[in-house]
Amino acid sequence: MHQTIDPAILYFGTPVVLVSSQNEDGSPNLAPISSAWWLGRSCLLGFGSRSKTPQNILRTGECVLNLPSVDQVAAVDRLARLSGSNPLPPHKRAMGYRYEKDKFGVAGLTPIDSSRVEPPRVAECPVQLEARLVDSHPVAANDPVRRGHLTALEVQILEVHVGEEILLADHHDRIDPTLWRPLIMSFCEFFGLGPKLHPSRLAEIPESAYRPPSARVAEVAS
Repeated sequence: MHQTIDPAILYFGTPVVLVSSQNEDGSPNLAPISSAWWLGRSCLLGFGSRSKTPQNILRTGECVLNLPSVDQVAAVDRLARLSGSNPLPPHKRAMGYRYEKDKFGVAGLTPIDSSRVEPPRVAECPVQLEARLVDSHPVAANDPVRRGHLTALEVQILEVHVGEEILLADHHDRIDPTLWRPLIMSFCEFFGLGPKLHPSRLAEIPESAYRPPSARVAEVAS
């Protein structure tokens, strides 16, 4: 039997992303989110409109999407109720957030230079994606209660940095899903992936088939 319910959140399980951006004074900001999904080389990021990270990205047009593994869960949790906004938005103050300028230091994480954008990467994260802003989209624009409170930022991935420990053997450009253990958030709790459950017919398709046709031609030519 199913029941009709009205949950306050619908976080059924998505990877955690540590988004690094640049503040007005050039210092780095670092924020954990779990509203992110990828399609090709694009990613859509969901934020509260009054948060510091989307304001930084809209101003500079740049960010880095750092994907922590289960090994970084304690560091991510140390960031959970910190904000780069000063003064704090009232709703965050009510939920027990506090302002923190040095988020890298508090989390015990190491900033390292990026290749194509100004915000730093997180050295400890096995996956680091440098990105630039493509577009912004208001969320729930037709909902009089939530209108103006949520925004989705579309970014294009410019550069992909991956730890050698999760690369597929004998493949320079492929990640081994049996080695990659992303940190997952489900209904505000942390989880990790278990072992592979079942063979996948999709996995039988060569990964190179997902590249745009022009990129496949260039890859063969090189």
